[in-house]
Amino acid sequence: MAVLTEEQSMLRDSAKSWVQEKSPVTAFRKMRDSGAELGYDVAAWNEMAEMGWAGVIIPEEYGGSNFGYLSLGLVLEELGRTLTASPLIASGLAAASALILGGNDAQKGEWLPKIADGSAVATLAVDEGPHHRPDKVEATVSGGKLTGKKTFVLEGMAANVFVVSAKENGQVELFLVKADDPGVSRQKLSLADSRGAANVEFNGAAAEKLSGGAALLEKVLDRARAGISAEMLGAATQAFETTLDYLKTRVQFGQVIGSFQALQHRAAKMFTELELSRSAVEAALAAIDADSPDVPELASLAKAKMGDTFHLISNEMVQMHGGIGMTDAHDAGFYLKRARAAEAAYGNQAFHRDRYARIQGY
Repeated sequence: MAVLTEEQSMLRDSAKSWVQEKSPVTAFRKMRDSGAELGYDVAAWNEMAEMGWAGVIIPEEYGGSNFGYLSLGLVLEELGRTLTASPLIASGLAAASALILGGNDAQKGEWLPKIADGSAVATLAVDEGPHHRPDKVEATVSGGKLTGKKTFVLEGMAANVFVVSAKENGQVELFLVKADDPGVSRQKLSLADSRGAANVEFNGAAAEKLSGGAALLEKVLDRARAGISAEMLGAATQAFETTLDYLKTRVQFGQVIGSFQALQHRAAKMFTELELSRSAVEAALAAIDADSPDVPELASLAKAKMGDTFHLISNEMVQMHGGIGMTDAHDAGFYLKRARAAEAAYGNQAFHRDRYARIQGY
């Protein structure tokens, strides 16, 4: 586990107490049952923004705290524990990173303060098919107008501005497109984990270019991958702890089921996988803060490893809870569904194992 500064410990502790008080899993269940249009509780998001979480990586001159990616990862991990739905990854991490790394002074000045205070939601619109293929770009920009389609855009219904990948003169670039542009239309998607997502179509929408091209896109995606891995780590940790408590209290055949060696072995495997995953996630976040050259491989390692681990633990959570784990009344299904959706976001295990191997020269 990473050694935290006093400020980081305070940030993590405040996030921990807030999610337990204001955003337990029951709050997620309530949001899901209400059929929330945006896929998150707007009042809860406003509270998060007031606490400064949307501006953790944003420079101070734009209203943020410039506190780094490892610090934001601590917040995301706590939110993951209770499955708190919010635009923090899409807006305060992914889109904010694109503006910080590739925006000019005017673009930063217009959007970063709004992202930091939660008054605007921004998101990445990258994929064009059913799978994560950031290199497969058919959307085009000509004369400052963007045309194309993007699929599975996280927080796509809530977004005020999109960071869109498109080709201009044959080169992949990132562009800012305002959601209220008449050339933008969006269709709400219903995902298994009840979070917000949309398919977005751009038909001659006004687009402002960010500088950095395909290299900027990769940098932004790696930050998003490390961030969602941190959230998955929190969810997997909570799923494991909940299952462990059940093993220690559930009595079957006259004894606690946790005394059965077969179940002890399965619990031990989950624990070791979780510890390995934590190391990978923290290494990726720390590498981003240090601007290390091995960010791409560490981000892919973290996402692939965390995907496998969350998949395993969410399965085991359902199985070890037996019949009740199969019901909607129990929380196990929420963790299972979140695992599947989070695995697919910004590249699944197969995508990142392949990418890791390519980076290593295989």
